[in-house]
Amino acid sequence: MDEMDDMDEKILLIESDPAAARLIREALADARYGPFAIEWVATLSDGLDRLDKGGIKAVLLNLSLPDSQGIATFDKLYVTAVHVPVLILSDLDQEGIAQQAIQHGAQDYVLKDHIDGYSLSHALRNVMARKVAEEELFIERERAQVTLDSIGDAVISADIVGNVTYLNLVAERMTGWSREEAAGRPLAEVLKIIDGATREPCRSPIELAVQHNKPVGLSANCVLVRRDGVELPIEDSAAPIHARGGHVIGAVMVFHDVSAARTMVLKMSHLAQHDALTDLPNRVLLNDRLTQALSLARRRRKLLAVLFLDLDLFKNINDSLGHLVGDKLLQSVADRLLTCVRSSDTVSRQGGDEFVILLSDIEHSEDAARRAENIISVLEDYHRIAEHDLNITMSIGISVYPGDGEDAETLIKNADAAMYHAKQKGRNNYQFFKQEMNDMVVERQSIEASLRRAIARQEFVLHYQPKINLETGEITGAEALLRWLHPTRGLLAPKKFVAVAEECGLIVPIGRWVLREACRQVRAWLDAGLRPAPVAINISAVEFRSKDFIEGVRDILKETRLEPRYLEIELTESVLMQDGESTIAALQVLNAMGVQLAIDDFGTGYSSLSYLKRFPIDTLKIDQSFVHDITIDPDDATIVSAVIGMGNSLNKRVSAEGVETLEQLAFLRAERCGEGQGYYFSRPVVAEEYTKLLKGGISEPSRRRNGWITGLRA
Repeated sequence: MDEMDDMDEKILLIESDPAAARLIREALADARYGPFAIEWVATLSDGLDRLDKGGIKAVLLNLSLPDSQGIATFDKLYVTAVHVPVLILSDLDQEGIAQQAIQHGAQDYVLKDHIDGYSLSHALRNVMARKVAEEELFIERERAQVTLDSIGDAVISADIVGNVTYLNLVAERMTGWSREEAAGRPLAEVLKIIDGATREPCRSPIELAVQHNKPVGLSANCVLVRRDGVELPIEDSAAPIHARGGHVIGAVMVFHDVSAARTMVLKMSHLAQHDALTDLPNRVLLNDRLTQALSLARRRRKLLAVLFLDLDLFKNINDSLGHLVGDKLLQSVADRLLTCVRSSDTVSRQGGDEFVILLSDIEHSEDAARRAENIISVLEDYHRIAEHDLNITMSIGISVYPGDGEDAETLIKNADAAMYHAKQKGRNNYQFFKQEMNDMVVERQSIEASLRRAIARQEFVLHYQPKINLETGEITGAEALLRWLHPTRGLLAPKKFVAVAEECGLIVPIGRWVLREACRQVRAWLDAGLRPAPVAINISAVEFRSKDFIEGVRDILKETRLEPRYLEIELTESVLMQDGESTIAALQVLNAMGVQLAIDDFGTGYSSLSYLKRFPIDTLKIDQSFVHDITIDPDDATIVSAVIGMGNSLNKRVSAEGVETLEQLAFLRAERCGEGQGYYFSRPVVAEEYTKLLKGGISEPSRRRNGWITGLRA
């Protein structure tokens, strides 16, 4: 191997004939396209060893060598010198093998009999330049390939006649065709696109881009049919490919799968029109369907009905068992409502515990009534929710087109008004809309709006009605009764606003105010040296079931420094009989605190002697409806006598409400009823007046005072 200038480009000559090698070296010594530094080896193995060391710009190769012959010589060399241009040195009779070598990767060949410095150096420069260009093109292709394979869109191209020339990886996956399989095939065979609505084949976007020589977008609702028959909705565009001269030589199409996007659009559209909890249509979709149904009813001169449904006392379940149980109950109710209607009707959840049903086509108003009766009947069965057997009823209001309104808003509003009337009728019933119901709704809304400001404005007051020992005439306590001093309506009794307060969720803060104010007042009497005895407070079901009720009682007693024995809590039988075990547990906590407990309106609810025995109750209060007729109705007299006897035998205090006459008092005393309250002794009075009663007692006045009547000790 000869020494060479490092500045010259190194050419490896693999030639076994020394004479031929010398001629080649001489020809290149003063070559016009040089200079070149020639390294000469005589065997293929030496040539391969030299190539492994690097630095060779080109190879001059004779295919006939001592250790290798023919095309195999090039193939062995090409494995090692794949990136080095090879120029074949061929004899005239071996020109065919030289051409075969070109097909295998050689750049060119020269005939050894026609070598001169000019032609050989020119050929070397050409093959070297061509190799550099090929390498650069290869790098660019690789870069483009990596780029196209890494993007999220599919790319497919075709030539001017519509045969596929390229697919990237995403296009392979979406069409089901590999790049190798698709190459040269008609585009329509590889890329099958149909109209999603008509199912007809769509014209190829690539064909359109070639024909019009401009970018084109896909028509709406295009579907790609994959090779295995799976259909994918697609979107995007195609554009023509131009040669250097500007003429069109093909087109490329870029597209992507929009299945997920369309699914999301459908999902978002569904969510926008349906209730998330029950999956029923919401008020938006209901209004749309009701508007369409009204339009159809007008053309056909038909009736339609709107049913507004509200669960009765649902808030009690939420407050006592939690919102998770409440939500599952709403889902159960929704499922049952769907069984009560036709497929052409719509069951909608308006929010909270309110539902609306559209009966889109009825013959008579009675059809709506029968549907309402069916709904009430279906809901009567218990709902098994989280190990609780829950019973829920429903109040239903009905409005009918066209008599009760000619647009969606009016019909729903009037059905809502009728529903409130059903609530006032005792719940668990249905009522048709009547015009006067609107006045009642307006009144209720006015009460609710004023209630929300009443606490802050200190508009509530407490009146106290004394309880009397029927033997001695002494005051044994009092019942605190809530009154609302309305700024424009005057003094309102509880029946005017408590039901509204319960429905709109204000009863708990109002009840908390009553408890605090009563305890504060008792503390004030004690601090003044008076002995007020226990003050009773009636607690609603919603208050009692609220999660922080017991803690609230404990906190208020601590805040007002009042001993628990001065507080008596009155609960109705219906409250006590709900969820018996948790009720017993709560009562036991209150009893352990020292708070006295009474059953209010005893005999009007669902009395159970077994439960009564288990409840830590101190007092049974006989409802005034029994006391009112004890002197004229034998049945009422028997009931009152039985309650008194039962209470005395269980060592409970028995207190009679609504004592108004001397005859009633005499009966109660004869039956050994220990305590009573009513107008016979005193009407409910403000705290200042009750203070006077505590100081002076209730005697036989010579005239009526504060509404109480003479004759207590007659």
